[in-house]
Amino acid sequence: MSSSRRAHFSASSSEPLPVIIIGNGPSGICLSYLLSGHTPYVRPDAVHPHPLLQRKLAEAPGVSILDQDLDYLSEGLEGRCQSPVALLFDALLRPDTDFGGNVDSVLTWKHQKERAIPHVVLGRNLPGGAWHSIEGSMVTLSQGQWMGLPDLQVKDWMQRKRRGLRNSRATAGDIAHYYRDYVTKKGLSHNFVSGAVVTAVEWGGPEHSPLFQVSGFLTTKDQGQQPFSLWARNVVLATGTFDSPARLGIPGEALPFVHHELSALEAATRMGTVSPASDPVLIVGAGLSAADAVLYARHYNIPVIHAFRRPVDDPGLVFNQLPKMLYPEYHKVQQMMREQSVLSPGPYQGYRSLPEHQPLLFKEDGQAVFRDPQGSQQVFGVSLVLVLIGSHPDLSFLPGAGADLAVDPEQPLSAKRNPIDVDPFTYQSTHQEGLYAVGPLAGDNFVRFVQGGALAVASSLLRKEIRKPP
Repeated sequence: MSSSRRAHFSASSSEPLPVIIIGNGPSGICLSYLLSGHTPYVRPDAVHPHPLLQRKLAEAPGVSILDQDLDYLSEGLEGRCQSPVALLFDALLRPDTDFGGNVDSVLTWKHQKERAIPHVVLGRNLPGGAWHSIEGSMVTLSQGQWMGLPDLQVKDWMQRKRRGLRNSRATAGDIAHYYRDYVTKKGLSHNFVSGAVVTAVEWGGPEHSPLFQVSGFLTTKDQGQQPFSLWARNVVLATGTFDSPARLGIPGEALPFVHHELSALEAATRMGTVSPASDPVLIVGAGLSAADAVLYARHYNIPVIHAFRRPVDDPGLVFNQLPKMLYPEYHKVQQMMREQSVLSPGPYQGYRSLPEHQPLLFKEDGQAVFRDPQGSQQVFGVSLVLVLIGSHPDLSFLPGAGADLAVDPEQPLSAKRNPIDVDPFTYQSTHQEGLYAVGPLAGDNFVRFVQGGALAVASSLLRKEIRKPP
């Protein structure tokens, strides 16, 4: 941490920062880049393949994208995301990627220090956030080129590291290293504070210019805790959703052999707690994390029982939405789910699928009890249980755990079903001036699209700085 950052963390520091970003994953990194004076302009010689967007861009030559009307520019764009600004920024960075093309970005970047807004980025881990917690050899769902941040393509970085993309995709370990490297190469390190755990965010003062108090502790080198308390005029929530695994809420879920993270299977495999000769590992869930767990267990010849509540052909299952050519390993899991059900023994020895089975309870003797589609109970002996049914953001540091900020305050906050309610062109909370949310908290669930939220926030904060009285 730089000496200027240390000063901010001294107990007597009460001068408010313009911006505090909570979370140092891809959203927080991209926003720090934009707030550090790195400014996107359309290249004078660039022609965007989208005719309407090209016409709009040509109307304001030489004007930074941050200073243009994002609502106007994004109107009429369509794609794999609900956020208009996310679609806009993605279209500028990767003009025809959805059509299999590789047209260069129409943007050029200028470092204009006079536009920089002082800020600090607080994160529990190293820059890259939850990417450092994912098993390093796992291959990313998105294409490697879609994992990149502005002005440093993943493929170029991989070539310099003498690494290659596998089937156009990268490993989680490579991407975690890329994000950490990005912060260093772009000169952002002085803005980042790792080992920072936020425990409370409170606000008060005038409705249109509140002050936020951000409190927490720094983890010191000897694993001690150094408290801090900072003041800011704006706070950006960029914590992602991997903090709190979703639970089944059934008896026995707290037993020591029941886990909610893939890392538990990795540890048990290393220790020999599970092996090809042990009782099966029970994997509950039908998303990509559950599929990764199945693939991991299969790699080590560990027997698997795979239970999930939906039918295999349910169009809502993520496997039914992925192109087979790009994701052959996930389609292999889907094939196993279909062909190796409890009712129809198939060719995949050591794997058994339980479609439309509801877990009822786990017993201390390692038995898992299910209700099958006919309403009967089925009992299976297992060595380990992995419940991988998604995760929820942990916003316990906010008043009311952030429930009042959601689109539907009556329902639990959820990245997919009930995100924080934000203005689509500024990403500022519709309920609290000065509070912003980006990434999965605002409903943007892929790295490719979280950058649009960062663009919207940076544009909004720059406008506030211009309006600020001297």
